[in-house]
Amino acid sequence: MTTASYQTYSALEAAELRVREAGEWLKLEDGLIETIVRPRRIIEVAIPFRRDDGSRDQLIGWRVHHNTTRGPAKGGIRYHHEVNRDEVVALAIGRSLKTAIANLPLGGAKGGICFDPKKYSQSEIERITRRYVSEISSFLGPDKDVPAPDVGTNAQVMAWVMDQYSTGVGHATPGVVTGKPIELGGSLGRESATGRGVVEAAALMLAKQGTTLQGKRIAIQGYGQVGSWAARLAAARGALIVGLSDVGGTIYDDKGLDLARIDQAFRDGVRSVADCGVGEVVAAGDKGSAAVFGLPCDIVMPCALGDAVGEAEAQSITAKLVVEGANGPLTPGADHVLAERGVVVIPDVYANAGGVTCSYLEQCQNFAHLTWDEDEVNARVIDLMRAAFEKFYAFAQESGLPYRLAASVLGVKTIADAHRMRGLHP
Repeated sequence: MTTASYQTYSALEAAELRVREAGEWLKLEDGLIETIVRPRRIIEVAIPFRRDDGSRDQLIGWRVHHNTTRGPAKGGIRYHHEVNRDEVVALAIGRSLKTAIANLPLGGAKGGICFDPKKYSQSEIERITRRYVSEISSFLGPDKDVPAPDVGTNAQVMAWVMDQYSTGVGHATPGVVTGKPIELGGSLGRESATGRGVVEAAALMLAKQGTTLQGKRIAIQGYGQVGSWAARLAAARGALIVGLSDVGGTIYDDKGLDLARIDQAFRDGVRSVADCGVGEVVAAGDKGSAAVFGLPCDIVMPCALGDAVGEAEAQSITAKLVVEGANGPLTPGADHVLAERGVVVIPDVYANAGGVTCSYLEQCQNFAHLTWDEDEVNARVIDLMRAAFEKFYAFAQESGLPYRLAASVLGVKTIADAHRMRGLHP
């Protein structure tokens, strides 16, 4: 497929394309690939609620179960003004592949509400959340569908999800959601898990190349929960974080940015890395965020939103390793460009699986009424990530496939095998 033919693909079309390419490589029997591509169920709900001034307003939300053949649906809830049905479906497909590659006994799901939470009060967000949960509650349950935080949501939102569901069933049900506060059965280590997995993915690939993170220059797009933890954890392993960007712009320092000063600035109320007074501001504003990709560095970690790296951004990348911390940050066109340039890409369906892996461990703790200390949780996350990497890397080397296609093939094969073993009813 040519670069030009990739340009019109949406996030959903790209997700479906990758699954179909994997199915074709596997030579799946007639009809099975369609079963895997299509979501099991989709619900779209109206979310009426009261604003703080007493007026009535209404939003639209979705919950998608993409595949539940291997276990309960698992996936985050996203609050963002650009959320739409197709994006939620695409993200659910990615989650199905992710749980399969990580060998977790879970399926793939995603949810979202189309609104900008920054423009709503805390009490309004709570009312929106509770109404959303009441509308999708028949989909939810520890053995059916377990949400988690995503863009625009956090532990507090998950606490409201848990409480609303628990009120409906008449008893506390911590296992209905993950990423919740520790006080309500959440897991230690969850906040850092996705960023930890991204850094571990980079370290494992570098080890295969005969080197380490020590002294490597890293540029990161996004300084939210994933990007900030990836930066701190990579720096703790000797890497230099030379570039950071967010909606306020891009900053750069070839000697390494002072993360402690940046974190203190955010605690003091600064809203963007560009306003922290650290490093050189090389580009300002939302559009300036993409400037991070062209910075001189060894590793790029896109940790913001999907479709952040198009063909133009891919052409500007100087790094030889790209590790996807966000969900779907590279477009198919960008993949094509980087492949032609010999840049190694560790795909999101493996690289950012630390979050869902830790969520799975939280589920295990909830089911068994246990709590593990943070070191134990972190060690389990790393052990599972390493086991998945060895399988993924060995298959890519054996098959000669690009890493993204190799990961997709492994995920699709795992799901297809489960379909065959369960059979088709009736």
